[in-house]
Amino acid sequence: MTKTLADLQNDLDALLQRGDLEDIAHLLGDLSTREVTGLLERLPTNQLAVVFRLLPKDRAMTVFERFDPGHQGALVQGLRTAEVTDIFARLDPDDRAWLLEELPAGLTARLLQGLTSSERQMTAEVLGYPKGSIGRRMSPEYIAARTGATAGETLERVKMGLDKAETIYTLPVIDDTRHVIGVVSLRDVLRADPDTVVSEIMQEPVTATAYDQDEAVARRAADLGLLAVPIVDLENRLVGILTIDDAARILEFEETEDSSRQGGVEPLRRPYFATPVRRLVSSRIVWLLVLALGAALTVHVLSVFENTLAEVTTLALFVPLLIGTGGNTGNQAATTVTRALALGDVGTRDVRKVFVREFAVGLSLGILLGFFGFVIVGILFGFDIGLVIGLTIASVCTLAATIGGIMPLIARLIKVDPAVFSNPFITTFVDATGLIIYFLIAKAVLGI
Repeated sequence: MTKTLADLQNDLDALLQRGDLEDIAHLLGDLSTREVTGLLERLPTNQLAVVFRLLPKDRAMTVFERFDPGHQGALVQGLRTAEVTDIFARLDPDDRAWLLEELPAGLTARLLQGLTSSERQMTAEVLGYPKGSIGRRMSPEYIAARTGATAGETLERVKMGLDKAETIYTLPVIDDTRHVIGVVSLRDVLRADPDTVVSEIMQEPVTATAYDQDEAVARRAADLGLLAVPIVDLENRLVGILTIDDAARILEFEETEDSSRQGGVEPLRRPYFATPVRRLVSSRIVWLLVLALGAALTVHVLSVFENTLAEVTTLALFVPLLIGTGGNTGNQAATTVTRALALGDVGTRDVRKVFVREFAVGLSLGILLGFFGFVIVGILFGFDIGLVIGLTIASVCTLAATIGGIMPLIARLIKVDPAVFSNPFITTFVDATGLIIYFLIAKAVLGI
């Protein structure tokens, strides 16, 4: 019977406790690369370096390349200098850039010094672009076709560069000044007569400048189903290429970051079981403090309306209901708009349109939920209380959806991650304002 990853981890833990390195090597040798990667990702950093050294050199490199950058960084800091230098030298320049962002500056400098001059220059070129730009994620190792070359000459060029090129399936077509004028697929080159000039079979290029946002370029590549996107400088000269697997990696990284921040935690950037407890604590404590301050504001609002609550104590029963309904409505709107921003469906110029649309959605939801609240609460507690609850739900839902919808757009305008402005801040805002609305409506309706 095939063992699950959890079963394999139990076996590995038992062997590690006994210090039986030989049996660990046999265990890893019987597993697929995917299973080994998953197993090693679950190990604490101090055990990871020990087990990693038991892998054959070539397999160790394959497993290392499958790790996310955070996990690679943790492993590198646990290995000996000679091992790290060898692994680092065998990485592609764009993969080195991912890794170096996770390492201390001192170790980064030592690793770069261990490269050959050509590899160091290529890595430095990638690192020279701003963080968050596609220049940091592109590969400078590519094969370009010349516009005046024949299909036969291009195939020879591909064969000569097979060992170093990031991809060969999509070839940028450049002129004598390295300007990108088209792209050609390897399939079309193979299909064409050897004497056919490349310019006759190339297609219009979809390019991106090296300073464009990495997530936007990756999203575009994925949406268009492109195997590779030529990356150019500001004068349209070819400087690198983004492959579809790197685009998928960028999107996975960004979506993990967004989902973490929407849940009120900082992204771990490494597998859960490999993350120290202190890192888990630090990733959550900031947002808990923010939410605690928000809760203190809510308590303050309650204290301001203490006399109102004293006159009609029944009102206190519905505070959790109203706060929860408003927070959930705002979070739904924020999540929807944040996702639409990531996909390019909306932009910062659409603030007014989103405002109107989410106002309509919130009002519709509020009327529906408010009606049910009015009927149910009215039957149980009296229709004067039911009217207060119904009107408050309608108001809070409208406010929460509207604010939740435009907050991600405002965040993008001020150059802040939209996910940061999602659930935690909206919950805090809606809690306080919702209570103010609730007690103002109660005072007006009940005459207190």
